[in-house]
Amino acid sequence: MITITFIDHGNHATDVEAEVGTSLMQAAANNAIDGIVAECGGCCSCATCRCYLDEEWVSKVAPAEGMEKAMLECEEDERPHARLSCQVTLTENMNGMTVYLPENQY
Repeated sequence: MITITFIDHGNHATDVEAEVGTSLMQAAANNAIDGIVAECGGCCSCATCRCYLDEEWVSKVAPAEGMEKAMLECEEDERPHARLSCQVTLTENMNGMTVYLPENQY
């Protein structure tokens, strides 16, 4: 298990434990984190699981590719380090990672 800190739009931090190998989206869902809608259930087709990685952790996460990258490029989002949480697979080296959630997903 690793620990991930989710910080909502109101700057409230919630630490959760998550299984290595699951997605960041699943970790949020398993721990009732508000702010990750994930309408498509993690199929990378809706972009309602958007989040922002803390700059310190960006290098520890594989870069966005393919469909995720295309979907993120279509978003009018000016915050750096945006990712679709369904496409981030948790690894041991992400223990302690901080993830910011948007005000809304629409």
